[in-house]
Amino acid sequence: MRRVSVLSSSPPALRRGQHAPKAWVESPLQLLSAVEAHHAGLLGHGTEVVLRSGVDPLVATAAEVERLGPHRGLAGVHVGTRVPLPAGTGTLVIGDAFSGTVQRRLLTLRAQRLVIADDGLATIHLLELLAAPDPRPLIRARARPTMARQALGLAAATRLRALGRAGRVVVFTALPVPEELRTAVTAHGIEVVAHDFPWLRSRPAGPPPQERQVVLGSSLVANGLVHRERYLEWIAGLAAVEPIAYRPHRREDPADLAELRRDPRVSVAEPGPPVEVCLRGLTREHRVISLPSTALTSLRLVLRGNGTTIEGVTVPAEWWTERADAALREHLSLFLDGPGTTR
Repeated sequence: MRRVSVLSSSPPALRRGQHAPKAWVESPLQLLSAVEAHHAGLLGHGTEVVLRSGVDPLVATAAEVERLGPHRGLAGVHVGTRVPLPAGTGTLVIGDAFSGTVQRRLLTLRAQRLVIADDGLATIHLLELLAAPDPRPLIRARARPTMARQALGLAAATRLRALGRAGRVVVFTALPVPEELRTAVTAHGIEVVAHDFPWLRSRPAGPPPQERQVVLGSSLVANGLVHRERYLEWIAGLAAVEPIAYRPHRREDPADLAELRRDPRVSVAEPGPPVEVCLRGLTREHRVISLPSTALTSLRLVLRGNGTTIEGVTVPAEWWTERADAALREHLSLFLDGPGTTR
């Protein structure tokens, strides 16, 4: 097996006639999902993982993933600038089915199989669109697309459904998919495969933070869905009770993080791999607190058996901005439920 540095700009050479699976990932969660799909045997031998260029947390996560190896049959990880097209009998793994770049690739895809890996809340939105009786454009929630973008999204949806009818689409997810939604998607020939991060859970964990109280940073402020002042007041209130180890979300505003760092009771971690990787060493002495987030679901799986308390906090009504509609709030509630601890 040949390994390729995550800093490589070109993929490994293939043996003649080899049809290596390809994975195109644009976020740390997508990368972890692709590795787990490979570990689960969904992809085949010689999987090449291509990281979207210009995403520093993704490179940091890839370096940690390689350090945690080994990965039998994984050819390597490298940085690329375009979605790869596998050979005719190969498999393509994607995470963001709403990307215009990915959708244009789908229109010319001739791969044997398409695997869609987790991309947070967008995965549930994708399943809802694919479950509709008739094709609906694959457009991000709350987006205001042009007519051309609508047309591309509809073409991509039609193509995905056609691949599904041929038994060539798998959605690989650790997220809680409601049974009614799973049934509706399956009726279109799309297979939904659940996982609980078995590869990641099998890897040795690093030391936990000294603070017992761990708060997961949220993208809700950066996305304009929650008022900044309310959020920062909430963090300060938690810190007043007990010191905090704060794990920032990769999209948080640096100015907000700078303000949190001025509070001596809040220890803000430096950017790096996602919490699923960094917090695997938490114990029964630790308590994780978070607003609605897919990280709540994944941490409950990764820390299963550790006894760590994991608490999802409902967003108070007065925190929401006018951009947070009722449908979004209902979606987010999916990621609050779950056992209070991982025992």
